[in-house]
Amino acid sequence: MSFQPQALYNLSGRVAVVTGGGTGIGLLIAQGLAASGAKVYITGRRLEVLQKVAEVWNLQNPGGASIVPLQVDVTNKESIAQGKKFIEEKEGKIHILVNNAGQVGPRSPFLSDPAAPQLKDAETLGQSLFDNETFGQWGDLYAINTFSLFFVTTAFLGLLDKGSKDTPGYTSVVINVTSISGLIKLSQDHASVVQFAYNSAKAAASHLTRLLATEFALKKVDVRVNAIAPGVYASEMTHDFIKPEQVDKIGQGLQPVPAARAGTGQEMAGTAVYLASLSGGYMNGQEIIIDGGYTSVNPSTV
Repeated sequence: MSFQPQALYNLSGRVAVVTGGGTGIGLLIAQGLAASGAKVYITGRRLEVLQKVAEVWNLQNPGGASIVPLQVDVTNKESIAQGKKFIEEKEGKIHILVNNAGQVGPRSPFLSDPAAPQLKDAETLGQSLFDNETFGQWGDLYAINTFSLFFVTTAFLGLLDKGSKDTPGYTSVVINVTSISGLIKLSQDHASVVQFAYNSAKAAASHLTRLLATEFALKKVDVRVNAIAPGVYASEMTHDFIKPEQVDKIGQGLQPVPAARAGTGQEMAGTAVYLASLSGGYMNGQEIIIDGGYTSVNPSTV
């Protein structure tokens, strides 16, 4: 038994799949996994984006673990099945699945404006919310932020189980990227969080994580399922770079973020590497909140 970091967090020989891996949080996680030795397939709808970041990584890390672009639409079952078939033929198994793909959706920004005429009374507020958003918008958002977790995980479950069986003492893992927006009891209004639809979709993703972990454990499937709930981190949704003075504007809490800054790429990648490594092997059915203390000082379900 070794307690050296190289042993605790070594992912050499592991195969990972990261959905939405071409930008933002997904890319941070993909880079962290690859830096720890895993071969990482990054998926997304925009192949050119995936190819560009993979090329940069592989040029900067010659001889190291590679990042491989693979076009997959996680809201389309046929596309998911084709992606699974491709990786099955290439690798025969995987060890790490990161469900990160997500997007924004319908917003009702007048909720945060005390002078908005939509807030005149209950009838006006209700009708304004009813008129402003559609079933189609909510369905599209849930399809990628919640439904995809179920369909991608079940598609790759057999390959994950094979990954568990090929390494003594190691258990394959699904890591769902949720959000503090699914835990906070506020309908936030800012560029990266889209109030009722986004927050409730992320809450559903958090509970789906627990459901999958429990059912797999009861069915003797040797695959762990955990989640990471980020606070304010740089991504396409938050315009890729966050200045300290922008953190609370993005977080839209009643209280400011205690850490007074956004999360770093190292903190995001390090959390994923922990869950994917031998060090996190006893973690199952849990959601790790990395938010600089945001949920500690704002109304939340935790």
